[in-house]
Amino acid sequence: MTPKQFTHLDETGAAHMVDVGEKAVTVRQAIAVATVQTTPEVVTQIEQQSLRKGDVLAVARVAGIMAAKRTSDLIPLCHPLALTKVTVEFALQPEQGRVQITVVCAVQGVTGVEMEALTAASVAALTIHDMCKAVDPALVINGIQLQEKTGGKSGHWQREHVNHG
Repeated sequence: MTPKQFTHLDETGAAHMVDVGEKAVTVRQAIAVATVQTTPEVVTQIEQQSLRKGDVLAVARVAGIMAAKRTSDLIPLCHPLALTKVTVEFALQPEQGRVQITVVCAVQGVTGVEMEALTAASVAALTIHDMCKAVDPALVINGIQLQEKTGGKSGHWQREHVNHG
């Protein structure tokens, strides 16, 4: 079995953008998650939309979508993609003081959308932090990870054990 190689390194070890010109166009989807750990009181305030900055989840959703669309501007070797779908969903767990973020990105293209999903989940979490930092500066973001991906040569991959922090 041949060991997997880093695709963004050329034969000399220099970083380069992978040539995807010969790859087949397929429907590709990626799901990424992140967790915001705060206090039960803050999650209740998010749920009741009573924080001074406004509707935290609406702003975080739009921020995540915008981030997915701008991923290639942030991650140097990512290809710009014409995304066909970006969803950012939140599961509030007030008792645990947690907000679970799930992002789904899709494209019909020659390269995957993992980085777009991960970027969207990260920026949605950072936006929640920004909007809640006045009431909980100790808020923690963790568990940013790819959950599942489909499409392309490698087909379907799913994380066996999900770690949401």
